Amino acid sequence: MNIHDALKTIKWEYAMYFKYKFPDLRFDQSEPLKTEDELLKNVNRKSMNAFYRWEKTDQYKMLVTLYLNTKVIQDYEEIYSIVSEQAKKGDEKSIKLFIALQKELNQQSKLAASYFTQSDDEIEEDDLELEV
Repeated sequence: MNIHDALKTIKWEYAMYFKYKFPDLRFDQSEPLKTEDELLKNVNRKSMNAFYRWEKTDQYKMLVTLYLNTKVIQDYEEIYSIVSEQAKKGDEKSIKLFIALQKELNQQSKLAASYFTQSDDEIEEDDLELEV
């Protein structure tokens, strides 16, 4: 599971907040970044408190793990070039470090993916404005 699939499984307000916090996940990169007030208006909330509480949940932590996985993949492309060059020169330490990091990341990604495939309980709603 990747970060975009995981964001589809959570409440849209939290997905919007996550994309607000990590703007490189937004689909349309040409749009200007939202301000905190614009985000609150879009999700019909009065304050950021519910989002700050959500940041302490396992769900948020697993999303961050998946997000960092996508960032690391980009770095792996650069690292691969460096390690490849060093491997040609016989530097085995670089190769071993790269393999160890890759194994750790794969383990963390599997944990995060399994978290989002389970049926998760609803996260407590706070600060929701209802307009009639």
